[in-house]
Amino acid sequence: MKSVSIFLSLLLFSLLFVQCKKEEISKVNEVSVETVKYAKGFSIVNHNGYSIVTVKNPWPKATKTYTYILKEKNGIIPDSLKQNPIINVPINTIVVTSTTHIPSLEMLDVEDKLIGFPNLDYISSEKVRELIDANKVKELGNNQSLNTEILIDLQPDVIIGYGIDGNNPTLDNLQKSGLKVMLNGDWNEETPLGKAEWIKFFGVLFGKQKKAEELFSKIEKDYLKTIEIAKLATKQPTILAGDMFEDKWYLPKGTSWGSLMLKQANANYLWQETTGTGSLSLSFETVFEKAKNADIWITSGQFSTLKEMTDANSHYAQFDAFKNKNVYSFTRKKGKKGGILYYELAPNRPDIVLKDLVKILHPELLVGYEPFFFEKIK
Repeated sequence: MKSVSIFLSLLLFSLLFVQCKKEEISKVNEVSVETVKYAKGFSIVNHNGYSIVTVKNPWPKATKTYTYILKEKNGIIPDSLKQNPIINVPINTIVVTSTTHIPSLEMLDVEDKLIGFPNLDYISSEKVRELIDANKVKELGNNQSLNTEILIDLQPDVIIGYGIDGNNPTLDNLQKSGLKVMLNGDWNEETPLGKAEWIKFFGVLFGKQKKAEELFSKIEKDYLKTIEIAKLATKQPTILAGDMFEDKWYLPKGTSWGSLMLKQANANYLWQETTGTGSLSLSFETVFEKAKNADIWITSGQFSTLKEMTDANSHYAQFDAFKNKNVYSFTRKKGKKGGILYYELAPNRPDIVLKDLVKILHPELLVGYEPFFFEKIK
């Protein structure tokens, strides 16, 4: 009887031990999915020792999904995932190919990890320009024909590329040369917060997911707060956007991120009922007929003065917004080489852009605020 009691005690202990081990193993292998709330083009899944980054929509109508495995030190990658590109993280050197990638590096305090970029003159960031002047960032030519020899010599831990479509032989050749390439589709996001959320993509590469999450949460909070402020406006100014290029007038389509931001700033954008995320291409006559009495005109950024506008097209002076000098441009801040900071920073900081727009449209709601990107054309 005593031996049976001992046996049952040992059995119970064994079962408890096995259960504890199962719970321990389960906890170790527990998967935590980072909350990507707005971006549609990527996801991050964190595992013990590695993360899976999936890029779903790197260009319009992409049919292929790209999966990357980010391996931490001593991380063990399951055999089922080893067919995907594996990148050791945190990375120490990076090459990016779009100016919209630069602000994420700067916000995460890793801009000094940038070692190459195509067409350096496009970069406006003061911190990165200092690195360029110190010859710490190499010129790589053009995005569609990157200098392969320099890249192979640099041996960056990862190259962040983007595509207009699935055809980019330069990136394909770099991968065949043994370099690691990841696609980034931030530009293809349809919402302002969706674009900004791609900072998390860079956060996981540098082992700074927590910091990226904190930065984005602050942007999100300020953006949503400004939307609520805009709702207090008693009027909805009518908005004309864009201007002529060659013989066509280009302006945002109604479901583009620019149009959405105007709507959230409580404006009546005259083409907000159209669909699509790119640009409309219209004749001057079509635009004039609809927008000649618009309250405010936000240009494409190619003009600095009203005189420059009429020099380019004397008919611009026929619009009420021009007559009343209610024409605005986002060219207030420029880089050392003349690049417009808006193109570089605005996708990452929609909170600032929205606040600027609310100040222009409803100045009484943001007393004391000075627009960062925008200025009235004189």
